[in-house]
Amino acid sequence: MKNIPLDDVDHLDRAVLPIGTDYAAGQVLDWHEHRRAQFLYGATGVMVVDTADGTWTVPPERAVLIPAATPHRVRMLGVSTRSLYVEPGAVPWWPARCTVVDVPPLLRELLLAAVEFTADYSLSGREGAIATLLLHEIAARSPLPFHVGIPASGDLAALCREYLAAPDAAVTNTDWAARSARSERAFTRRFRAETGESPAVWRSRARLLAAVPLLRTATVSEVSGRLGYGSPAAFTAAFTRAFGMPPSRFTAGRGRG
Repeated sequence: MKNIPLDDVDHLDRAVLPIGTDYAAGQVLDWHEHRRAQFLYGATGVMVVDTADGTWTVPPERAVLIPAATPHRVRMLGVSTRSLYVEPGAVPWWPARCTVVDVPPLLRELLLAAVEFTADYSLSGREGAIATLLLHEIAARSPLPFHVGIPASGDLAALCREYLAAPDAAVTNTDWAARSARSERAFTRRFRAETGESPAVWRSRARLLAAVPLLRTATVSEVSGRLGYGSPAAFTAAFTRAFGMPPSRFTAGRGRG
């Protein structure tokens, strides 16, 4: 099924509903939730998924697992998606929070085949076997570290979301503490209690996540400069430490792998 609203088929007695959708560049799917769990794969482009407790950046040809009944927002950057909407009872192993995962060739080809199914595809034979195999393949995936947590407190969450929208290497803990009307020590202690990491480490990771969509249209050198790194080598080293692969893997024409 392609470009069909989920609401039109959600009632069908199918544990897995595959739907392919094309989105305009920069389109935002505002806050919403699904009754079913969602496997959201970006065949092209980059997706940024927000929930109340975190932000997940999904590089090209990766996917994000979204739990059932989880309010979320998605920003699409040149994306054509292949989604699986899955009955919660069919996936007791589904993660409790969003999770970015790799999509190896077999899973990618199964997804491409599944979105050609009709809404009431046969549960026996080839189509039913593909739907079952898709769930086995998803269960075998390993999480990728393309996310940052968002604090529960409204004031801290606002600081973090503002920073994600416009990362600035010049921002310091002192700046954030002053805006929160706290001492730097008290602010840092509270931030670490809610996120598990210091504000400086959080900002560094947020800047690296911001690099992923920028690399679609800019060189490694250009992105490193825009994000305040002293050199492309320093940016490449930090990116590779954080994500296990160099930023060159995400430049134009290098999404696979």
